[in-house]
Amino acid sequence: MLKKFTFGSVITHLWVQWILLGSILVDTFMLYPNIFHNIPNSLELGMEFMEVASPHTYFPPLGAASILTGIIGLILTWKIKSVRYWMLFSILMIVLEGATSMVFEWSRNEILFIEGAEVHSVGFLKQTAQEFLIVHGFRVAYNIIGSILMFVGFIKYYQHHFVPLKKE
Repeated sequence: MLKKFTFGSVITHLWVQWILLGSILVDTFMLYPNIFHNIPNSLELGMEFMEVASPHTYFPPLGAASILTGIIGLILTWKIKSVRYWMLFSILMIVLEGATSMVFEWSRNEILFIEGAEVHSVGFLKQTAQEFLIVHGFRVAYNIIGSILMFVGFIKYYQHHFVPLKKE
């Protein structure tokens, strides 16, 4: 029973991690090019588009779900040395991504999307958008690395429990 629950927790964390990765890539390649292409007009249009839901309403709960499912999976697989560090470093990448968002991006979000052109010059908004996108590149990298680490961890877990050892 514990083996099935552990497998379920590991696959759930991998699934959440891939949803997080896919989501950040959608932001990167579809949403952000539209939001940042003609500042300040595109910022205002972006805010109109995201009136009901935005990345801010989506990513914090998903990031928390990734960390939570990762911790559960890590606890349940801790005794399996070949899996332990892959999962641990995957979780650390997502924690690093979240911390980067909170420290560097949330303040820029306020400047770009709440205060906007009513408070700041167009030049300052463009500079802030550039900084936002640079930091976002680090977030994407953390997410890609975390997803790869988690996938390797899943493969290691699967091999440990479900692939019979070869007898020679």
